[in-house]
Amino acid sequence: MHPTHEGPSPRRTASFRRSAVTAGAAAVLMALGTLAASPAHAEPGPPGHAGPPEHAGAPDHAGPPQHAGKPGKPVRPGKPERPGRPGDDLPLSERVTTEAIRAHLENLDIIAEYNGGNRATSTPGYDVAALYVEDQLERAGYEPYRHEYEYELWREQSTAVLTQTAPGDVAYEHGTDYVTMSYSGSGDVTAPAVAVNTGSAESGCSADDFADFPEGAVAITMRGTCPFSEKVQNAADAGASAALVVNNQDEVFLGTVSELSDIPALGVSGTAGADLLATEGLELRVGVDAQVTTESSYSVLAETPGGRDDNVVVVGGHLDSVEEGHGINDNGSGTAFVLETAIQLAKQDAPKNKVRFAFWGTEEEGLIGSDRYVADLTPEEIDDIALYLNFDMIGSHNYGRFVLDGRMELPGSGGAPSGSGAIAKVFEDYFESQGQVSEPGVLSGRSDYQAFMVAGIPSGGLFSGADGVKTEEQVEWYGGTAGEQFDPYYHTPDDTMENVNWDSVAELSAAGAHGVEFLSNSTLPVNGVLRAVESEFPQVGDAWRM
Repeated sequence: MHPTHEGPSPRRTASFRRSAVTAGAAAVLMALGTLAASPAHAEPGPPGHAGPPEHAGAPDHAGPPQHAGKPGKPVRPGKPERPGRPGDDLPLSERVTTEAIRAHLENLDIIAEYNGGNRATSTPGYDVAALYVEDQLERAGYEPYRHEYEYELWREQSTAVLTQTAPGDVAYEHGTDYVTMSYSGSGDVTAPAVAVNTGSAESGCSADDFADFPEGAVAITMRGTCPFSEKVQNAADAGASAALVVNNQDEVFLGTVSELSDIPALGVSGTAGADLLATEGLELRVGVDAQVTTESSYSVLAETPGGRDDNVVVVGGHLDSVEEGHGINDNGSGTAFVLETAIQLAKQDAPKNKVRFAFWGTEEEGLIGSDRYVADLTPEEIDDIALYLNFDMIGSHNYGRFVLDGRMELPGSGGAPSGSGAIAKVFEDYFESQGQVSEPGVLSGRSDYQAFMVAGIPSGGLFSGADGVKTEEQVEWYGGTAGEQFDPYYHTPDDTMENVNWDSVAELSAAGAHGVEFLSNSTLPVNGVLRAVESEFPQVGDAWRM
């Protein structure tokens, strides 16, 4: 999952989208002959369904399921001849098994281990992981292809510096007190620090906030309602030598300014920021050493040969990891789920709607793969896409069942095109049918659904949690530990096989597979398109057929 990009929600900009159904269309679900499905994201809202799940007392990290593969050796997921494989009459939610997803994850783990310790974009680990995905898809009968693109890759050359040089000497701790915003400009400055309208959620959002700002000073702003890029650009335009953005919560956060900034930009924890703002006569040293290079990469896609090609269901998750580690939950888990879903769907009769599977590249650098893909589509190709389903992290150690907030019930959600709420209901109904609580997760533009939403495409998906903190009430629903992050190993070297929660994988993959199967057969509640009716007539004109 990509670091936070604060700001206004994506707006619906595509005028060529078909008219979407009203909220009342969701009631048609009961008439479709298939019923169920659901999960979501950090900073969850109140659960959509009352009552704790049947497994409320489950431990926060259940042991892995029994698995026939030998440790450390590649395994072969999705093979129909293996003992205990699901039968042809089972729904997709039972055909996509935790065992098969684990097998894919073990193989992705081995690939990372032997290729620099990660699957970061533009690395051998990413390339070999893509080859693995392509090989699995080809074996299942697909014809995978690559969508290639160029992008600007930002990398720090050394650890950023934040120290107080007056009135005393204080060295702040990188990773705890502050982090560099991705695409921060380089520089090493020592200058007085000036607070910029820090009592407002709109701190730094307007050039007016910087009226009479001292030339060369370090600007201190507060996290709030506008993108970090706007705060930093306004500071640079006012003559600031560097910009700090203080979090509105105690901890530090991962932020991005999206494009290379003119001045160094750091995100500061709420705790350290409060200390800075309370210090009179404050002078700071801010140093960032970063470089931007032009790179090329690609996403891997494949689609079912059958199904309506003017009502496509796109199912995706990002293939790349961060540089820090193997990225098994983020997002090996989503990759493995999408891959196994494609394999199992290929064994069934052709869906009514074409399903396109996407394994996005360069998500961790700013959602680049999915953004470039949507940008390269023609208006007609965008209009042919019925909806998008996103699966980014489904095995968080201290998990929750989050369904992306298509109804925009949460304060941080927005920009969801009509029909997105119906997608959420498909997943929520499935969880309810299993006696499991689910909650809305903030639809904040933090993952690959963003580009689809901006293009006016209804979007949804599942998520098991990242840097949000679990409450006591959520422990009653999911088990786990209150007061800890849903994924304590998010974006760290410890995002490994050992820290995957297999209960989470089992529950979210079943709901996700149900959603794919449901919507591949009918998108009526989402976009008003009826499934095709196949009729056999005994005659064609004057000629008898039977």
